Amino acid sequence: MIRWILIGVLTIGIAATAVWGYQEHQEKNDILVQAENDYQRAFHELTYHVDLLNDKIGTALAMNSRKSLSPQLVEIWRLASQANSDVGQLPLVLMPFNKTEEFLSEIGDFTYKTAVRDLGKKPLTDKEVSRLENLYKQSKDIKNELRKVQNVVLEENLRWMDVQMALATGDEQSDNTIVDGFKTVEKKVEGYSESNVDSPLSGTSSKEHNYQFLKGENTISKEEALQRSKKIFQVNNTDHIKITKSGKGSDLPIYSISYRNDDKNAYMDMSQQGGHPISLLVNRKIGKQKISLNEGMEKAKSYLQQNDFEKMQIFQSNQYDNIGVYSFLYNQDGVRVYSDAVEVKVALDNGDLLGFTAKNYFMNHKKRNIPEPKISAKEAKSHVNPDVKINEKHLAIIDNDMGKEVLTYEFLGVLGNETYRIFINAKDGTEEKVEKLDGKEVDFSAVS
Repeated sequence: MIRWILIGVLTIGIAATAVWGYQEHQEKNDILVQAENDYQRAFHELTYHVDLLNDKIGTALAMNSRKSLSPQLVEIWRLASQANSDVGQLPLVLMPFNKTEEFLSEIGDFTYKTAVRDLGKKPLTDKEVSRLENLYKQSKDIKNELRKVQNVVLEENLRWMDVQMALATGDEQSDNTIVDGFKTVEKKVEGYSESNVDSPLSGTSSKEHNYQFLKGENTISKEEALQRSKKIFQVNNTDHIKITKSGKGSDLPIYSISYRNDDKNAYMDMSQQGGHPISLLVNRKIGKQKISLNEGMEKAKSYLQQNDFEKMQIFQSNQYDNIGVYSFLYNQDGVRVYSDAVEVKVALDNGDLLGFTAKNYFMNHKKRNIPEPKISAKEAKSHVNPDVKINEKHLAIIDNDMGKEVLTYEFLGVLGNETYRIFINAKDGTEEKVEKLDGKEVDFSAVS
């Protein structure tokens, strides 16, 4: 009798274990499917946007009306920005793809600067038309290469998760069709960059922009990176953490670190020099909101303080689906520095850190010799549209359209029902930039 009872108990235990194992497998599979869907969406949108980008550049070359040309150039700038964003969502962090990103940025810079000027008074020069023709030919080559990769992906049902695994493990034996396709694109663009160096129209430097603010002379070990990531991921052990070094040729030597369990996925890039977190993304279900947007901001401030980001000041915050998104700027002697920006995302259900981006900060941060303004705030305000009601004013350093840092007066004001941020050059009163804000909550309290 006892033997049959034991057999029954063991049978029930085995069955329960099987059910639990199946459920765990299904949950992990659901996460992988979601990640794969996100990668597929980003890739096909990249192909679509580059295709459309090439068509729009060709249309611009065929235009004769200056009135129509400016909106067309703005549309090209928008598409280049979207394509760059698509690239950033693909699992290519371990494979150098910076030349393609630079090329897309170059298209955006050129078309934006050309579109914002009065083309009636200053029409396109012969050099600018030639430049646009080159961009058209080059974007066509990229479009064709991406289409080739897309056709293979669709015909052979290739998976991006396999690409990510191949890049992470350095597996040369696996099917690297997608990787090879993107390497071909990168190689073509590298050839373009050499012919574009002499163009005076590009707002970007032909030299690689180094990360100039990475504290710590020593390269941290994998074990040190694991321990630091454990703290940032807010977990008790490293059982579910995987770490991989970046490949050769990367613009910044990093550790790519991932964490997975039943509840969340997390990905982080950490610099090998000094062990600084460059970017972080946590994917989990967000529950009902329990803390306010302002309370989330305090959590974001605390995170910056814990990671030695000093003199950072909140300049805007927003909320999306119970997630608080907070942008911070470095403040030097009362001057807000837009180049040194950091973005933090916080879950408003429990205050956990969900995202972090500090690439701009580590690339640009430094101690600056800030000049005294040549004009007063009152004089600068006189250059603002008189119909704008000014609510806030600050001194700020921004990058102008030529990519150079300039000291400005920053005015936050309202026109009708819309809010605008307006930057006036503190040296000569030139209107440098005007930005429309979409319902962003602004709080100018500094992090102590």
